[in-house]
Amino acid sequence: MLYVVRHGRTESNASGLLLGRGDPPLDDLGMRQARATAVAIGPVDRIVSSPLLRARQTAEEFDRDLEVDDRWIELDYGEFEGCPVADVAPATWAAWQADLDWAPPGGESHRQLGARVRSACEDLLDEAAIRDIVVVTHVSPVKAAMAWALGIGDEVAWRCFVATAAVMSIGTGRSGPSLRSFNDTGHLLGLVEPGG
Repeated sequence: MLYVVRHGRTESNASGLLLGRGDPPLDDLGMRQARATAVAIGPVDRIVSSPLLRARQTAEEFDRDLEVDDRWIELDYGEFEGCPVADVAPATWAAWQADLDWAPPGGESHRQLGARVRSACEDLLDEAAIRDIVVVTHVSPVKAAMAWALGIGDEVAWRCFVATAAVMSIGTGRSGPSLRSFNDTGHLLGLVEPGG
């Protein structure tokens, strides 16, 4: 089985900022989410992570040797990095959603991200048929991996939501990958924010 996990929460996520290549650590809730995710999935054979700290901190909770694969890094938001989501102009969102090749100034397009994530998924497909593999990554690569599993285009990214520390599971068979679960957060029930 291939498990694709979004990292736990950071202060930037909690504040509604576009967080791409920025490298903040997990906040307290994010660390608890990471622990709960590792417990819920249980022992696995292999852990692969984005190079960014928030993903590596989440992956380290699985207590196995960690492999870093740069193809699982978050979308490069370029000049939009750290910008509040609410501050992006509606016309910009419309242009972004209408064209897979559109990219923020100095950033990366969804088509570029999809190509690198699909390559990373293909490299894991055969092994995932006989071993349990966890990939810890970010919201945009999770969506791209889902599109790969379903055999659909990357434009689906705009029509799905991925919570922090959510788990997606992808099985494999004679016909290729098959989506088994998406945005599973049942293991996070009962976790609350500090003071909450």
